[in-house]
Amino acid sequence: MIKIIAGGKKNAGWVAEACAEYEKRLRKPFDVSWNFMSEEKLDKYLAEWPFSGREYVICCDERGENISSPEFSAKLEKAFGVGQEVVILIGGAYGFSDTVREKADFVWSFSRLVYPHGIARVVCIEQIYRASQILSGGPYHHE
Repeated sequence: MIKIIAGGKKNAGWVAEACAEYEKRLRKPFDVSWNFMSEEKLDKYLAEWPFSGREYVICCDERGENISSPEFSAKLEKAFGVGQEVVILIGGAYGFSDTVREKADFVWSFSRLVYPHGIARVVCIEQIYRASQILSGGPYHHE
């Protein structure tokens, strides 16, 4: 299971539709659940760092590491292989504090560009689907 915790408002119609298209293709352990919080609530939630270490926490931030799709799929495979639940954090308009980035297991940058929340959510779910296809040998990803 992959839990995505996103700051900001719930998805606009086109974002929800795009995310739903990828979600319906996903199978365990790549199935996802979304938790939307206001930016203020997300900041408070993360200040208490509610993760126990049984989770592999990925923080999406433009200051993170830019990796390839196969490298991302390998990170997910490794986490699932040791029984960790994957938690992906997508921040609000002001991103994450240094403390949150330091506590995360991996800080992932989609690119050096900054994306609006909706596009970041679609990119995230598409990359999860792509990772599932890479690991299953599906036809979606081409090298």
